[in-house]
Amino acid sequence: MLKVVKFGGSSLASAGQFSKVGKIVRSDESRRYVVPSAPGKRNSKDTKVTDMLYQCYAMAEAEQNFNAALKKIQERYESIINGLNLTLSLNKEFEVIAENFKKKAGADYAASRGEYLNGIIMANYLGFEFIDAAEVILFNANGEFEAEKTNERLAKRLKGCKNAVIPGFYGAKEDGTVKTFSRGGSDITGSIVAKAVRADIYENWTDVSGFLIADPRIIENPEVIKVITYRELRELSYMGATVLHEDAVFPVRKAGIPINIRNTNAPEDEGTLIVESTCRQPYYTITGIAGKKGFVAVNIDKDMMNSEVGFGRKVLAAFEEHGISFEHLPSGIDTMTVFVHQEEFEGKEQQVLSAIHRLAQPDSIDLEGDIALIAVVGRGMRSTRGTAGRIFSALAHANVNVKMIDQGSSELNIIIGVKNCDFEMAIRAIYDIFVVTQI
Repeated sequence: MLKVVKFGGSSLASAGQFSKVGKIVRSDESRRYVVPSAPGKRNSKDTKVTDMLYQCYAMAEAEQNFNAALKKIQERYESIINGLNLTLSLNKEFEVIAENFKKKAGADYAASRGEYLNGIIMANYLGFEFIDAAEVILFNANGEFEAEKTNERLAKRLKGCKNAVIPGFYGAKEDGTVKTFSRGGSDITGSIVAKAVRADIYENWTDVSGFLIADPRIIENPEVIKVITYRELRELSYMGATVLHEDAVFPVRKAGIPINIRNTNAPEDEGTLIVESTCRQPYYTITGIAGKKGFVAVNIDKDMMNSEVGFGRKVLAAFEEHGISFEHLPSGIDTMTVFVHQEEFEGKEQQVLSAIHRLAQPDSIDLEGDIALIAVVGRGMRSTRGTAGRIFSALAHANVNVKMIDQGSSELNIIIGVKNCDFEMAIRAIYDIFVVTQI
């Protein structure tokens, strides 16, 4: 058994959290490769080290004195080092950082130092080899990730290395310029390392015990999802469920490596297992519920629309002309509705409507804003009759008016449109009928 383990910022925010991580890694010899994030918040009023680095570098770019800001960052790391009773000094590293800030090394370089420094501490604490991600995570001159080259170099570098710490979030271009992934990119690094060493499992440790069936800000103490497929995860992540960076899925999915989301503060919890496919029947009909507010329904009406070849293409071309992507596209015999982000659409609505009239010549167009979209996702829906009916029943009982319902051909998800003001009520009603009462 070989495991790659990634720890998030909240798991490494203090010496106390580091100690928990140390116990987790040492408790299982198969946890051989560790990918750390930068220190996160220690409390709700605290600031993440990555944000502190961005702020500090902004001062450097503005030719302001940033020494005090950089000193505060160094003190965060020293508090971890002292709390772990390590004989380690980061003075030289901070001298180099200060010099590179003065030379305007770039915001990516600045942000990456959070993981870089935490990686040095982690390697020292565990007694593992430290490998700078800039040496093994490769980007091309345009800043695009080089997946194949990275896999080859990383596999070769780790082949004779029993245990190692590889900082998350960043890599480098061929000229040595540091390049970061998007925020949360340490998840991606962990996935890349797991693929390179052909790990049996990729453990992603955070501050929650896996994916929850629904948003805990809406549902009190929602149930944890035990097993979820990559396709289900993709549907939920797209609609706003966030525990894992969505790009972290692709490297391990291709390699058939499962991801286990675990809780650093409750290591005894099994968490959520993310797999390509499974024959395990879910305990509930649905796997999860997620959604977003702030959509506009563009309702287009034209007699005999269904017999007009290319009508849909013409309508979508009007949105494309103005750089607007659509979310969903339910249609009827003489009607077609395009759901788009309201914030993106509002400034261009009249131009888009004019383009639709010019290209598709509809009979009428009607707009309805302040719409929320909710995805009900679950592989169990394929083998269960009446899922849509139960959703309608639950929403009707909660006095929620359904604006749209659209089921994908895979029968893996059902998308429901409701008014923004009914969003939370709708999620509670759906959770209640499928999880609480299970009727």
